[in-house]
Amino acid sequence: MKHKFLLTSALVLGLGLSTSLPMQADAAANPFLQPYTTVYEIPPFEQITTAHFLPAVQAGLEEQKANIAKIVNNPDAPTFENTILPLENLQPILDRVGGVFSHYDAAMKTPEISELGEEIMPLFNEAENNVMLNDALFARVKAVYDNLKKSKLNPVQKRLVEKYYRQFAEGGAALSPENKARLVQVNDELTKLYMQFTKNLLKATNDFSIVVYDKADLAGLPASTIATAAETAKARGLDGLYIFTLHAPSRLPVLQYADNRGLREAMWKGYTSLASTGENSNIPVIEQIIKLRAEKAKLMGFDNFAQLMTSRVMAKTPEAAEELLMKVYEPAKGRVKEEVAEMQAFADANGADFKIQPWDYYYYLGKVKEQKYNLTDADIQPYFELSHVLDGLKYSANKLYGINFTEMPDAPKYMDEVTVYDITDNKGQHVSVFMTDYFPRATKVQGAWMEQLQSAGLYGDGSMKRPIVYNVGNFTPPTADNPSLLTLDEVETTFHEFGHALQGMLTQAPYRSLAGTNVDRDYVEMCSQINEHWATAPEVLAVYAKHYQTGEPMPAELITKMEEASKFGQGFAATELAAAALLDLAWARQNPDEVNVAEFEQNFANEIGLPAELTFRYRSPYFKHIFGDEGYAAGYYTYLWAQVLEADAWELFEQKGIFDPKTAASFKKNILESGDTEDPMTLFVRFRGHKPDPAALLRLRGLTPASK
Repeated sequence: MKHKFLLTSALVLGLGLSTSLPMQADAAANPFLQPYTTVYEIPPFEQITTAHFLPAVQAGLEEQKANIAKIVNNPDAPTFENTILPLENLQPILDRVGGVFSHYDAAMKTPEISELGEEIMPLFNEAENNVMLNDALFARVKAVYDNLKKSKLNPVQKRLVEKYYRQFAEGGAALSPENKARLVQVNDELTKLYMQFTKNLLKATNDFSIVVYDKADLAGLPASTIATAAETAKARGLDGLYIFTLHAPSRLPVLQYADNRGLREAMWKGYTSLASTGENSNIPVIEQIIKLRAEKAKLMGFDNFAQLMTSRVMAKTPEAAEELLMKVYEPAKGRVKEEVAEMQAFADANGADFKIQPWDYYYYLGKVKEQKYNLTDADIQPYFELSHVLDGLKYSANKLYGINFTEMPDAPKYMDEVTVYDITDNKGQHVSVFMTDYFPRATKVQGAWMEQLQSAGLYGDGSMKRPIVYNVGNFTPPTADNPSLLTLDEVETTFHEFGHALQGMLTQAPYRSLAGTNVDRDYVEMCSQINEHWATAPEVLAVYAKHYQTGEPMPAELITKMEEASKFGQGFAATELAAAALLDLAWARQNPDEVNVAEFEQNFANEIGLPAELTFRYRSPYFKHIFGDEGYAAGYYTYLWAQVLEADAWELFEQKGIFDPKTAASFKKNILESGDTEDPMTLFVRFRGHKPDPAALLRLRGLTPASK
């Protein structure tokens, strides 16, 4: 997942994290108010206190206003040099504080940070409005845009001008004064609702737990999962008992392995009712978000929010996005029927007297997989110690793209468990800083993501800076007896998020607004999803998949079984993903007077024929991708849209060799390094030789026969 949080001067700021901090600080020594003097300008986390944020944002607003005045009061005719370049470097203070604060707000959302966000986020909205709704500033940008054909700007400079013009238009710059004023109000209200949604979700997640008293009820669960549950209980003063939570490393093993059907049902119902009732309910929050988004779309001249959001990306229309989704959803739904039939037959043969229910799906899918392939996740997990997985990740990145990792133990970091790397090329030149933070915390939002604290590109002092990129996860933590042993899904997620990091780190775009992952939302997931393939490639597994106790490499027959089973269960995986994406688009098309969340969701499930044995990948009250901000709103389909690009691109690697130097060099140059310097379709075609073929995704998923 690639997070996008807030937009200021057309630059996307990062998401990230911190520790609980003291509230006292000397404003005169505020580290945000001057450029960082640390190595590679990493934020000096040890100097930052909670009290620094608000004064820095306020100072940043004043700096921004002064810099805007310099641009709009310039008596010279608008040009790229006196209008567009100053916009690229409009607000150094806000860029610094915004990157760190949003990072804290996602991965260490302490009560202090959560409370502070209620003050700070409206100020970031104000900063965005200062730019995007400034008539004089827009007039200068438009003047440069209108003269593009006559200008001598190079193609990348022209694209930067076009991007700024488009962002001003999309931000409401051309609206009437009355509509601008209302848009400001709507955006402020939405920001508060997004914050409330995330706050409710985090608290609801932490409030839920299942206490198990009898170890016999844990039959089937991996020893590592039981050990973690015991440690969790002990930490809560319940030594000798077992506590399971809704965090993925606890929730998923219960659904996958627990023989106790009642335990599975309790976990499934706890998860699927998350943030749906009580004081942490997101139902009223969603109702307000839907209404305000509908109003926002109308203000911007669109029939609905789905039209507004898709107009900005490759898809262009919600109909185009939905067409792609249905091409995947229908065959995947058909495969679900086959999977359920196999599971029901297995359950019946083993004495079950019930029909498969949603809380049975993971469990019996695993049983059938074990029967068909003689393979269980427990066979695989001992070979996926996190440190070994990272060895495989580094090996692949070096062989493909010529980059090296050197740990920086003395670099600033916000927590001890964070690892900081200096990424260099094969000539020893600095490429990027890369940070990792992989384990769950009560203050960390669920999921995994990539973002950056510093973008690559041209800065106001004339320097070209390299990025500071990070990956955050919520993976299986180590226990007193075992290191962190990842599931296959967590291994693939590690490679996925590093795919985003590669696009951020390797960028060669000269301007920050065009650099790295600042690309169309339905294009950005291609780099992450294609990188997953190297995680399970036999050549890579041979390098890193080593038993955590013996050091023995994963046996060849086990790798073969993994390959044979790789397309098993794709009906479930594709259906729940496509259904969630369709639900997202359905919400974004609503222009409601009244919203009944549960009723709408159920009616939509019936409309698309969602199999009764599963549900949406995310139900609305915990669908943070679309209701926690606007990053993936009316855009969750982008995972499947990008999978078409990824599947087609991966077929070329398969044909030429997964480490073929020429193919890797082309992918690096045209995809990873280019950012948004050209139209994404142009870049893809230059790499692949043709436009993306949707059939490639169906072949990759095993939903249609492989090509010959």
